[in-house]
Amino acid sequence: MMKEKVILITGASSGIGYDAVQMLSQQGHRVYAAARRVEKMEPLKAFGAKVLRMDVTDERSMQQGVDEIIRAEGRIDVLVNNAGYGFFGAIETVPMEEARRQLEVNVFGLARLTQLVLPQMRKQGSGRIINTASIAGKMVFYMGGWYNVTKYSVEAFSDALRMEMKPFGIDVVMIEPGAIKTDWGIIAAKHLKESAMGTAYEDSGTQWADNMDWFYRTNLLSSPSVIAKAMSRAVNSRQPKARYCLGRFSVSGRIAHTLMPARWWDAMMRQGGKIKVRGQRINQIV
Repeated sequence: MMKEKVILITGASSGIGYDAVQMLSQQGHRVYAAARRVEKMEPLKAFGAKVLRMDVTDERSMQQGVDEIIRAEGRIDVLVNNAGYGFFGAIETVPMEEARRQLEVNVFGLARLTQLVLPQMRKQGSGRIINTASIAGKMVFYMGGWYNVTKYSVEAFSDALRMEMKPFGIDVVMIEPGAIKTDWGIIAAKHLKESAMGTAYEDSGTQWADNMDWFYRTNLLSSPSVIAKAMSRAVNSRQPKARYCLGRFSVSGRIAHTLMPARWWDAMMRQGGKIKVRGQRINQIV
């Protein structure tokens, strides 16, 4: 029988995190759903999940959440670092406070929460850290530079942590989603359009933002449940993979990026800022 585990999942108020909490709770695990918007997670209580208000940019908030779980359960078996934030735009025009915010949420928040749970996991002699990376940690997208920086960082952080934790019986896993149908892309497109207005990048940035918005509203993307199932496998497997790469365009995109000369990839990405996507022409921007 599946062993019941105590699991903390961040970014649980919507999308992948929400679906993962629901799925793992239904499997009988003791799941703590964490996010800033507690009201969005109220329905998860019906599946047995416990809800925590947690801001991964707030040290006190994270420490209180970890302490609460350890007091109640006496252990933490799995941390799923799923909280994420994206602000697309040209390197020159994205305000530095927004660049720092992406790094705070996607990298430093993830890293600090990991630091907070590791002493308990080492004490137990077991544990699992599951980090939501991205296909954006393997290839750079047009106008996505700062977001790409954060996801490349998650890849490096996770690889380093995996080597360090092996002697303590702690597994480190990366989930690398491709294109997933959540509000993330719509919000990122809105940010891109805002940052491009009135700048040298207005025409291409606005067109790319329109294409992103259209793309994330279509049925061309994978469901968040696809990634939630991968998280479930990473939680329940005796020997999880180091990486789970799945979701629309996750494999084909990686292959194309590996095989294409850099100039070809750059040209294809820039093309997405020049054309208006129509129907099957989506192939020109992915």
